[in-house]
Amino acid sequence: MTDERNEPTPVPEGPIKAVSLLSGGLDSILATRVVQDQGVEVLALHFITPFFGGHKRGREAEVEAFFRERYGLNARVVDVSDEYMDVLAKPRYGYGKNFNPCIDCKIFLVRKALEIMRQEGARFLITGEVLGQRPMSQRRDAMNAVARQSGARDIILRPLSAQLMPITAPERHGWVDRKRLFGFRGRSRKPQMELAERMGITEYPSPAGGCYLTDPTLANRVRRYFEEVPADERSSEDVRLLLAGRPFRLPGGSWLTLGRNQGENRAVAGLARPGDRFLKAREVPGPLGLVRLRSPDDLPLAAGVLLRYCPKAGPEHEVGVGPAPDDLPQTVRAVRAAEEQIEAWRF
Repeated sequence: MTDERNEPTPVPEGPIKAVSLLSGGLDSILATRVVQDQGVEVLALHFITPFFGGHKRGREAEVEAFFRERYGLNARVVDVSDEYMDVLAKPRYGYGKNFNPCIDCKIFLVRKALEIMRQEGARFLITGEVLGQRPMSQRRDAMNAVARQSGARDIILRPLSAQLMPITAPERHGWVDRKRLFGFRGRSRKPQMELAERMGITEYPSPAGGCYLTDPTLANRVRRYFEEVPADERSSEDVRLLLAGRPFRLPGGSWLTLGRNQGENRAVAGLARPGDRFLKAREVPGPLGLVRLRSPDDLPLAAGVLLRYCPKAGPEHEVGVGPAPDDLPQTVRAVRAAEEQIEAWRF
């Protein structure tokens, strides 16, 4: 086994342990189970950022219980939001079709998994990658780059495509039996579905990608944020506002997000930080707003934007302001924002 300097790394003593990258999709679930079913003790790491898994923040125990009860996995949710912002700013391998730095993302996550692997006294890493399944990040050269640039080298095992790839340290040392691994290739899901059936896994997520950075609309918001906001002012917390509901950036630099339905109102309500203010029109139906003030002059402007989405409010109307959705002691008499203002501030 080698580390990122290509020097020998002592093999931990005791039970054979491994760490897996658990995205939550079928492939990562299967890869973890394939190794776990060979008697290896596996810790499955479920990384979250504002761009994938962000809705699970604050629900870590619930999510870990779900993986344990549904799939028999020992999962740990790990929030890497702040560090991920640096990955997104300048990816060495560039972006995919949208603003998705898939190869750099994988390298970063494998590095984080390596850190935890060493802390846990584990011997190798597991991923659910399938050769040729994704055009950017699961080509053979990209997978080799991930192993090399992350420092994982030959301690990274891809159980679902292992028989198509060079032998790795876990196979060479006999920690896993290569004959019980697989040679899946390409975009067909049929082999994985058949394997899931044999394992008794009957419920699993659809194969659609869960990363917001692959969605053209959301990716454009994030791209614009990175282009317009200086590096020392960027925040993963601000990005969460951009990805929830209908976002605006006001003239003083304040961020405003409006829920478009009850589900988004609930999501917006969960994003508040100390100092943020909620807004809601008095006595008429309308969205819940959350404003992160950079300038006090932006507060009446935020209230005016909110009124644009309250059909029963007049050209001027009172808007409640406060620290919680059900605690709005302040009242602002606001003027409904003009359409040209709405378009200029829409993010």
